[in-house]
Amino acid sequence: MEVSLSPLSFSKNSNETRDSFQSLDDHIFLFVLVPLRGSLVDIHPNAKWNNNGQTVAGQNPSLSKPQGLYVDDNQTVYVADYGNHRIVAWKSAETNGQVVVGEHGQGNDAHQLDKPTDVIVDKERDSLIICDRGNKRVVRWPRQNGTSGETIISNISCVALTMDENGSLYATDWDKDEVRRYRMGESQGTVVAGGNGQGHNLNQLNLPSYIFVDREHSVFVSDFYNHRVMKWIEGAKIGSVVASGQGQENYRTQLRYPKGVLVDQLGTVYVADEHNHRIIRWAKKAKEGNVIVGGDGYGAQANQLYLPKGLSFDRHGNLYVVDQGNNRVQRFTIEMPSN
Repeated sequence: MEVSLSPLSFSKNSNETRDSFQSLDDHIFLFVLVPLRGSLVDIHPNAKWNNNGQTVAGQNPSLSKPQGLYVDDNQTVYVADYGNHRIVAWKSAETNGQVVVGEHGQGNDAHQLDKPTDVIVDKERDSLIICDRGNKRVVRWPRQNGTSGETIISNISCVALTMDENGSLYATDWDKDEVRRYRMGESQGTVVAGGNGQGHNLNQLNLPSYIFVDREHSVFVSDFYNHRVMKWIEGAKIGSVVASGQGQENYRTQLRYPKGVLVDQLGTVYVADEHNHRIIRWAKKAKEGNVIVGGDGYGAQANQLYLPKGLSFDRHGNLYVVDQGNNRVQRFTIEMPSN
């Protein structure tokens, strides 16, 4: 979770304001907590995104089966390049990416990765945190002149990561069908979703994939084989279904192998509906979703996706999608309503 600054104005007619903030010209900066991969701006419930995406990563160097991504404040895109066993970064508006982790090929040494599935940036420690799934570990890698990583979690079949504003790390585990939270200094962590064996009950998951943690520390999980997105309120023993389906094709009431998941300030869920090759927006308490990106069959055109994986907003609300089948990352520009 990131801390961002947004200006808040006070009326000059207020004596309290004038006395307290005169030296600041009656302005104060309000700290706004923005969940990791969330949007700094509030997203209008009727917002749309341009149907044609722009390729922002994957051209040079090429990607192989990319999975998770992270977009930083400067709109640099970090991609978990699964098939090439590396992390690649593309700076905003640049066509050439840079390999930042994994230059030495596949392996299990401290300077190598094996099938990485996700990456995030820990700004406080100026480091990357990576799901090194093939090696069953989570590693921390310095962003500045890093030549090797440090294992911070072992024996985990990690698919996705996120972090809250306290620095607690959250990771999914396919082998254990659970999500764990690791507070600073912890090595074992605490189960915050699932952990009751593989299944479809409300206290279970079946291959939990991507996760999102909101401002209240509720955990949203794409429950891959159950074709649903689950929400666990902090401290809850069971979850609730916030977007669901039976694995069928195309219907707006259905999801088919969900992957990346985001949540906006209204509690609207955005999910990569992988095998339907589209991104669906599911409003809070809605019984069906709305397609916002893709949905025109799978393909490589600018308005198509092919097996979408990771998702992220940037600070402006633009949507980034890992388009795995096309080995690219697409950015879809937000178009806010005028009213």
